[in-house]
Amino acid sequence: MRRFAGDTLLVATHNAGKLEEIAALLAPYGVRVVGAAEKGLPEPDETETSFVGNARIKAHAAARATGLPALSDDSGIEIAALGGAPGVYTANWAETETGRDFVKAMTRAHDALIASGAPEPWAARFCCTLVLAWPDGHDEVFPGTINGRFVWPMRGAPGHGYDPVFQPDGHDITFAEMDRALKNRISHRADAFTRLVKGCFG
Repeated sequence: MRRFAGDTLLVATHNAGKLEEIAALLAPYGVRVVGAAEKGLPEPDETETSFVGNARIKAHAAARATGLPALSDDSGIEIAALGGAPGVYTANWAETETGRDFVKAMTRAHDALIASGAPEPWAARFCCTLVLAWPDGHDEVFPGTINGRFVWPMRGAPGHGYDPVFQPDGHDITFAEMDRALKNRISHRADAFTRLVKGCFG
């Protein structure tokens, strides 16, 4: 596995909150984090049908464009009774003419579960795949997951994707009802970052 040896890491995201979260995680390792927006990078089309495929598109495009190692992630929710849907199309289910509407997306998922006739509990998991790519084309891949179930009705404040309908195993509240610090410790992204840090930074 290739170790990260530089002092600057490009994070291939235009999401300021995600950038801040990653910067905080890597701060103990003396790594300066810059975002795609700061470098004026466009968002490439995500044309793959897997989390790792889409994460690779974003990471390699950013690394080639800047000459810096680049980190990207692709994530979503998989619902077992829907054959793993929405999966890589998690955000697409929320798209509307006026922007993303995750209440609409969660309702669509619930309607599909009812139509399927699948009995509760509805097993689900959140997935996150991180890809760290270098300008020479090398990359390292770190998947993370958290298992749980899809619950209805929605519980907790909306605003973070499908969080109001996901109850992680071992907890009686949804991600949206959970203290943010706790969620960030147990989430699919935290799982992937633990693997990333151990593999390339630790």
